[in-house]
Amino acid sequence: MSSRPSSHPPTTPDVTSYDLLAPQLSGGKDSAVMMAVFMEAARTAGVADRVISYHSSLGVLEWPSVVFDGTRYPGVSEIAALQSAAFGVPADRHLEVTRTMPGPDGIRMPHSLLTEIALYGRFPRKGSPYCRKSAKESVVSSAWTPIVRQLGRELGRPVRILKVMGLRSDEGPDRKKRAALRTVQVNGARIVDEWLPVKDWSTAAVKEWHTDAPVPYSWTYDSVPGAGDWAGTSRCSCSLCVFASRHDVLLSIGRRPRLADLYAEVEQVRGDSFRADWRITDLIRHAEQCGAPDPGVVCPDDGPEFTALKKQVRAALKKKPRKEPELARRAGRALCDGCTVHS
Repeated sequence: MSSRPSSHPPTTPDVTSYDLLAPQLSGGKDSAVMMAVFMEAARTAGVADRVISYHSSLGVLEWPSVVFDGTRYPGVSEIAALQSAAFGVPADRHLEVTRTMPGPDGIRMPHSLLTEIALYGRFPRKGSPYCRKSAKESVVSSAWTPIVRQLGRELGRPVRILKVMGLRSDEGPDRKKRAALRTVQVNGARIVDEWLPVKDWSTAAVKEWHTDAPVPYSWTYDSVPGAGDWAGTSRCSCSLCVFASRHDVLLSIGRRPRLADLYAEVEQVRGDSFRADWRITDLIRHAEQCGAPDPGVVCPDDGPEFTALKKQVRAALKKKPRKEPELARRAGRALCDGCTVHS
């Protein structure tokens, strides 16, 4: 038998070698499957007590709860908490974290991703997806710091953390190329590995799993809440995602028209386009004049949180942007024969 080591990197970690097991829950359909697979591995290895789950909340930009035909359907943050609880994580070991900024009264308040876009001057792009780091990865990483300090003193060595995510190859070429297990951070305080336990699951398999899952999936995946037809949006975390398909964005515009108008306001003031190939103002006009998917339900977006978001974004737009909108200066793709796109 050959004694040479395998040329194939491992795809499954030894979960007992980590001090903190940290699944990150978006509240999407893949997060629930990830938690099922991951928690089975943690329980089998006898280390479920090392698990702390995290949800990096996008606040108002997430899909909210809705009431449809007399039934309430939970929002994304609530679903993330349900996903954690459904697989045995105690409530006090599920943490919802968000980026904050100093408020007018000195108390810290949520710092919205849309506010960050307004301050930055550019929307995220495939070549510069800063939203993932600023609104999600760095927020969770900061939440680890108190644990790292405490465990580091006790252990006398860097704390080993396993970050577990529900990313899958079916979601795009970048995620297909991403290793199922890799080291993403090494310093004197922490060593962080990333594991994608459902990387090779197909979208069809994920939907099939949800047929009798112990936790609901987000209402936005369906044509109307509770339909069970998966005919809604294909994404659920960020309502208006610059990386979403045109169908998803048009459907989101119909479901959250007031939020779409706020994105359009940022676009108009800063000059950068929602996407390099589409302005959201064109998409809104297309939805109004040429038709769009039936939203099924419309979110009112009339609460105090949305009002606070508008004030925060408009205050940001009064400041000089950190970047000029160079990425917007290219021709857009035609939406249809009847729509004029930007140039």
